[in-house]
Amino acid sequence: MPRVAMLIQKYYPHAGGAERQIQRLAPRLQARGFEVCVVTRHEKGLSHFEIIDGVSVYRLVCPGPKPLAAIFYICSAAMLLSKLHPDLIHAHEILSPASAALLAKRFHGWPVIVKILRGGIRGDIYKLRRSPFWMQRFRVLCQGVDSFVVISHEIDQELSALGVPSEKRAFIPNGVDTETFAPLPDSQKKRLRDELLLPPNGALVVYLGRLTAEKRVDHLLHIWPDIRAAFPQAHLLIVGTGAEEARLHTQSVSVPGVQFTGQVNNALSYLQVADLLVLPSVTEGLSNSLLEALSTGLPVLATSVGGTPDVISHDVNGYLIPPDDLPALKTGLMTLLAGETLRARLGTEGRQRIIAGFSLDSVAMRLDTLYHSLLGA
Repeated sequence: MPRVAMLIQKYYPHAGGAERQIQRLAPRLQARGFEVCVVTRHEKGLSHFEIIDGVSVYRLVCPGPKPLAAIFYICSAAMLLSKLHPDLIHAHEILSPASAALLAKRFHGWPVIVKILRGGIRGDIYKLRRSPFWMQRFRVLCQGVDSFVVISHEIDQELSALGVPSEKRAFIPNGVDTETFAPLPDSQKKRLRDELLLPPNGALVVYLGRLTAEKRVDHLLHIWPDIRAAFPQAHLLIVGTGAEEARLHTQSVSVPGVQFTGQVNNALSYLQVADLLVLPSVTEGLSNSLLEALSTGLPVLATSVGGTPDVISHDVNGYLIPPDDLPALKTGLMTLLAGETLRARLGTEGRQRIIAGFSLDSVAMRLDTLYHSLLGA
């Protein structure tokens, strides 16, 4: 059974998009005959080793400020890999995880895959460009990495512009469990709203994701009074937590019809009872919230950034607006809240798009093919 070591900065119970993708894909890869382990950084209160859903998770102590912690992770991960002796290393992010993978490859020759998690502003390439000697580092990456996994055409174009040949770029998007994230019958929505202590009547607009500056949730709060003036029973539900949470709470004090949930264990329920998902981000990789909402048949209003245009065609299976455009955000919300038939059509087409190209099973199959091609070589 081929052994695959996944390298990532954080892992469960941290609930970021990349972490959730590994957690959901690992059992499917194991069902396809791969033994999967995860090598990540240790966080206070967590075990140094545990088995989660049949996957061995190793957490490495990385003390000190960021530069020193990165060196600790790179060296510690390479040493641990020497003991684990995987057949293939799959690093998630182009910085420390990729560096650790290439250091291990230098001594053992194992093939290395690097997944680029995000493009554009604040993306992996953007961060690399801001580091010392970035061009030299990238040359080493380009020479040593056997294949880059790209999740959006934006990332693919960034790598192409830096000279990465097409045969080293594998387009494998994020995936979603289409059986779990499925529409809920209308007859059950009211009962579930009651269980979640949500307003029983009126349109429910949900934001689901981290509360960080690049997500632009403050823009949503800024225009919400105008939305409420036009749709007095509309409610805005903000699901998630993050560095901006306290500031957003303060901003929302005088804004009617807004509710924060904090961190939730089951985002699916909120997607199933909502009428619309809105994602006003200025930058994205390929949003799990976007994929999950579309899979549940929920219409989506999102900014045309990252991998979103790879999934959504405007007014076909979703509604796209430019980033940092408050008038467009307001117009989009008004249009969708006024058009129940439009929302139903976009939701139906959105689910079909996910089933056709973004299911977890299809992603696992593509990774299976990529892994075997590198192991065979």
